[in-house]
Amino acid sequence: MAHRWHNGGVREACGVFGIYAPARSVAPLVFDGIFALQHRGQESAGIAVSDGETITVVKDMGLVTSVFDARNLSCLEGHLGIGHVRYSTTGPSTWHSAQPVYRSEGRAGFALGHNGNLSNVAMLESEAGMLPGVMSSDSDLIAELISQSFLAGEADAFEQALCSVLPRLEGAFSLTLMDERQLVAVRDPNGFRPLCLGRVAAGDGDGVGGWVVASESPALDIVAAEFVREIAPGEMVVIDEHGPRSVWPFPAERIDAHLCVFEFVYFARPDARLYGREVHSARHRMGEQLAKEIPVEADLVIGVPDSGVPAAEGFAAGSGIPFGQGLVKNRYIGRSFIAPTQADRVAAVRRKLNPLRETIAGRRLVVVDDSVVRGTTTRQIIRLLREAGAAEVHLRVSSPPFRWPCFYGIDTPVRDELLAAKMDLEAMTAHLGADSLGYLSLPGLLAAIAAPGTGFCSACLTGDYPTPVPQTGMAFAERT
Repeated sequence: MAHRWHNGGVREACGVFGIYAPARSVAPLVFDGIFALQHRGQESAGIAVSDGETITVVKDMGLVTSVFDARNLSCLEGHLGIGHVRYSTTGPSTWHSAQPVYRSEGRAGFALGHNGNLSNVAMLESEAGMLPGVMSSDSDLIAELISQSFLAGEADAFEQALCSVLPRLEGAFSLTLMDERQLVAVRDPNGFRPLCLGRVAAGDGDGVGGWVVASESPALDIVAAEFVREIAPGEMVVIDEHGPRSVWPFPAERIDAHLCVFEFVYFARPDARLYGREVHSARHRMGEQLAKEIPVEADLVIGVPDSGVPAAEGFAAGSGIPFGQGLVKNRYIGRSFIAPTQADRVAAVRRKLNPLRETIAGRRLVVVDDSVVRGTTTRQIIRLLREAGAAEVHLRVSSPPFRWPCFYGIDTPVRDELLAAKMDLEAMTAHLGADSLGYLSLPGLLAAIAAPGTGFCSACLTGDYPTPVPQTGMAFAERT
């Protein structure tokens, strides 16, 4: 599954989790794990478990806490399980597209959860003899290809089937998979989406621990697992009664680390660790760097909740301008709030954010946000602040301008819907209704992340794609 733009901003999509713990009933732990990843997908949730003989799957539309309760968790008996939270883009918003995906071909029953987006779907469908669009999602397509591998006699074991199918996939895919007896985690050769490995300590009296995989490290923390390492780009980790072992199904020449830079800017939880760096601290440094690059005279710095707040704190620290809370967020409206029309998008902002008028009135504000896409939400926020009495509104963005669509897990609009692709800085400032507008530079962003020697994908900012991509969505309106 992929990420989606909504209400003019970046939206995250899917989170995956898996655990192998021979002495435990793992369903409650999987529940806790995907609950910690709820920010990555709020449309559907699902859990698959195995007792060594049978795989049982429960999934439905809604948040983790609305899909699962004590009753249905008690029915999920097993020591091996995976979980998934979803935000749809490549498939419809229906139960059939919820994950984990399950397939059973004779002896080959397996379940699969996917975070990412394939960039060669049309080619895979053609090779497999499928009509375009028959599969409900690219995740469903991966499961179908694995099933076909068994049916065609390419493999007689789950691991063999994966090694046959995985090298044919292109794009972004962090996967958790399971058959009746083993847990598998896979990260695509570019490592576009994060995936990490953790260890569960032995419980009292059982002398046996376990192993966990997850999209982000906070999901390990919630199940009291120790972070071991990030799963490497191109690595497949197979976990069974003997522990984890690494398999490398991709050609070495395809392995080239390009973690999505927006995992640091927006997607990941602030307490997550990526490339050995804490995300919250990186966002704070982004704000400090932004204050150096695009200074402004003002009375107060405020952040757009939630991911804009650490950068706003950093901007205040770097500029010497006081930081304050200027916008209150309704915590009961999540990232997946759908607003298909302009009127709905305007109403959505008022439902989600409300200004603190006594803080704002008469002051020159620096407003820090993580990104501007179409500009709809940003424009409405600036309008709210002016209605609350702001004397000036200076917008500062803790990432460079979005100018290109993404094919690796962010379902961007076509290029001529991206504000920065069709307007220069002056035109954008006027369109948004700001007194000034400034973006963090790409070198400044990478310096703030402070992970030298690592690789990032910044194609949505530069147009420099690490792998071949389809031309869909590349339409561009000439700059005026």
